Amino acid sequence: MTGRGGIGLNLFAAAMAAFLVLPIAAVVPAAFSQSSFIRLPPEAWSLRWWHVFLADPSWRRALVKSIEVATWAAALSVVAGTAAALGIARLRGTARRLALALFVGPVVVPVIVLAVALYALARSTGMVGTTAGLVIAHTMLALPYVALNVGVSLGMLDPRLGLAAAGLGASPWRVFRTVTLPLIRPGVLGGAVFAFVTSFDEVVLSIFLAGPTVKTLPVRIWEEIRIEYTPVVAVAATVMIALALAAAGASRLFRRRAA
Repeated sequence: MTGRGGIGLNLFAAAMAAFLVLPIAAVVPAAFSQSSFIRLPPEAWSLRWWHVFLADPSWRRALVKSIEVATWAAALSVVAGTAAALGIARLRGTARRLALALFVGPVVVPVIVLAVALYALARSTGMVGTTAGLVIAHTMLALPYVALNVGVSLGMLDPRLGLAAAGLGASPWRVFRTVTLPLIRPGVLGGAVFAFVTSFDEVVLSIFLAGPTVKTLPVRIWEEIRIEYTPVVAVAATVMIALALAAAGASRLFRRRAA
């Protein structure tokens, strides 16, 4: 598309991007406010609330716990999701549609429904307020993103490559390690980033399953907002945005190197 139509389309896309990004980006200036209340734009700039965030042990523990849970959830969902995508790719017809529906379920079902069900299950097994409980719940929520991303990469893979390697005497594990995995690596990396960000940002499941000593950063933000709405909340949100962007940037870099 050229001429006025192309310019109009570009302007519309830019307006939609601004509509989505600007409300999120507005949090960043609020994190550098000097006042005790969030004001946009800030009346005076300061690192006051960054010092508060870094000096408070509860905020530091919540940040570390979020990174820990998200890392474990991403790792587990990558292993399970890749295996699931490989299995689904071999199915046909109704069996494949049912398997896809099963794995997409956690994305379709409202999170509050999953939270109530998982809380009842975790309470009966004593996993409420534990890191393991959060990791398992977040893995279940992140698993569909990995399975779908890897499934797209598998759909673009030429099956004759694996057959050729097997015909030359390679074992199934060696075919996967030397042929399949390098070719689907972009999907695996993309799924890992989605899984990490999904776990790191999740608040509903975390509120139900967190405990007094096991809190993620979104849960700590929720608690702070209920008591007082100071710019330290904006600092925490800015940290979450920065980590999400860093994860996306790292994934893009790895995918370029893989290509």
